[in-house]
Amino acid sequence: MNNLDYGIIGNCQSAALISKYGSLEWACLPNFDSSSVFAKILDEQIGGSFEILVDESYEISQKYISQTNILVTEFSNGVDCFEIIDYMPRYKNDDGSHYAPADIIRYVKYISGKPTFRVKYDPKLEYAFGVTQNEIKEEYIKSITNEEKYDTLYLYSDLDLPTILAGEEIALEAHAFFLISYHEKILKQSLERCYLKLQRTRVYWLNWCQNTTSYDQYNDQILRSALVLKLLSYEKSGAVLAAATTSLPETIGEVRNWDYRFCWIRDASMVIKVISNLGHKRLAKRFLQFIIDIIPDKDEKIQIMYGINGEKQLTENTLSHLSGYKNSSPVRTGNAAYHQKQNDIYGILMDVIYQQFDKFECDVDNSEGLWTICKSIVHIVNINWEKPDKGIWEFRTEERHFTFSKLLCWVAVDRAIKIGELIQKTNKNERWELLRDRIYDDIYKNAWNENIGAYVQSYGSSDLDASTLLMESYGFIDAKDPRFVSTVQATEKELCNDGLMYRYKNKDDFGLPSSSFTICSFWFINSLYKIGEHQKAKDYFDQLLSYSNHLGLFSEDIDFESKRLLGNFPQAYSHLALIETAVNFSEGHATETPVMTTSSC
Repeated sequence: MNNLDYGIIGNCQSAALISKYGSLEWACLPNFDSSSVFAKILDEQIGGSFEILVDESYEISQKYISQTNILVTEFSNGVDCFEIIDYMPRYKNDDGSHYAPADIIRYVKYISGKPTFRVKYDPKLEYAFGVTQNEIKEEYIKSITNEEKYDTLYLYSDLDLPTILAGEEIALEAHAFFLISYHEKILKQSLERCYLKLQRTRVYWLNWCQNTTSYDQYNDQILRSALVLKLLSYEKSGAVLAAATTSLPETIGEVRNWDYRFCWIRDASMVIKVISNLGHKRLAKRFLQFIIDIIPDKDEKIQIMYGINGEKQLTENTLSHLSGYKNSSPVRTGNAAYHQKQNDIYGILMDVIYQQFDKFECDVDNSEGLWTICKSIVHIVNINWEKPDKGIWEFRTEERHFTFSKLLCWVAVDRAIKIGELIQKTNKNERWELLRDRIYDDIYKNAWNENIGAYVQSYGSSDLDASTLLMESYGFIDAKDPRFVSTVQATEKELCNDGLMYRYKNKDDFGLPSSSFTICSFWFINSLYKIGEHQKAKDYFDQLLSYSNHLGLFSEDIDFESKRLLGNFPQAYSHLALIETAVNFSEGHATETPVMTTSSC
């Protein structure tokens, strides 16, 4: 079983995936959303990779250096041993800026004996369109494509370049390095320089973790998930990506394959709420600035998603020359969902804005811009809340009156009222309170199905939906309210399969869902805990954690039968929900809370 056994490295500019065998099989440079330079994960034949090949006598193991995003793959046959230490440099310069080049460094650490290996260096630029040629120069191997889109890549190493490119055996006698760069380096590259960058990057991540709130229970899992969320944040703009990949299928052989290298307002806002609670104020401030920057006009429509630099057109294309992950085509770039109307995004964004005002009071930069956005959102909600939409799961055809969308419209108005009270701008409160009450009454009446004894997916339906489990956490209903308890129990009966949850079971645009959406399982566990089923919730949580890959990472989905990870990877949604659930097991009580500083890494 292939379980998406990859580690992720990155530097908040881009990221790369490295298999448990030390094979670099996904990287886009210079940025997250750039064309791939390695994409074996999407086509084993032509996608391109950078592999470390050893004979069968070697055992291969992999782990992260504790409290970092530096990945170590060890190759050992008991006598001969070496490590590949993979990282993308990230650390602070003396002027306070961050050094985060479009580089991947593979530091080769000699351990013992006389280890030998071969290198398969096979970059395929521009999503493997056309031919990539490799040329040996004096200081580097230059990869170049002369197709319609010209691009280059550089490999520096202190090992013999012709030997590397020919895939011939290398006898390791001392430490060595490989440095892949999107740009030609100006300074001469050396082992010492790579080692210094490794240590500075290690210190950066250790400091970042030191500034992360600690908890009594599951702290290692919380920290690893927080490190993943940090990696999915884009330093340049403040955007937060849904995942680092495109087109990893929700089900092998099917067509639910989407590009997730964009910033969904919903996903990103949820991430920011969680990561801010862990003490990282700077991430929240940068994301809120991203929101201000992409909504310059008071009457401008808010899209559900944007490019990581604020792009508003995310045209969906198919890369038909790539066979797809495990031959699951199509491979897509761009995402047509940006056209959709999803009314839930307003409440989720408003909830984050409220949290910032509540936690940091007047310390929130651009508070006037955020208050303008708040007023605009209430105006938009007032116009749109009674209309059907595509819902949280992005149904591509029929629009409905989704309960979750209505719930988040209620949240938007509720949080706007609370923000107004915090900043003493309450002149609109009476009108807003009437709107909030109207939405509440509408949900209370129309989303409840008396025959089923639960809040259902959409008005008038009998279908259950895992998103209704969030009604309590958003403050719409108390955990002990009979309606909520009944909803949790009915949802468990209908959607739970041995602790793994369906999002829903009714047919969507692509048929019946056949894999578990990971975040829904965390929502379910949270709900069980909230209604008092503490031991059951903990048992399910421990079971769910066991389905992560060898490094504790989660993708978007889990196959019900095999328990293999599916969907884009690693998934911000899954890791933010893991953190929320784990924190609940500690009853929200931190063992160590970092000092909030605007200069936090």
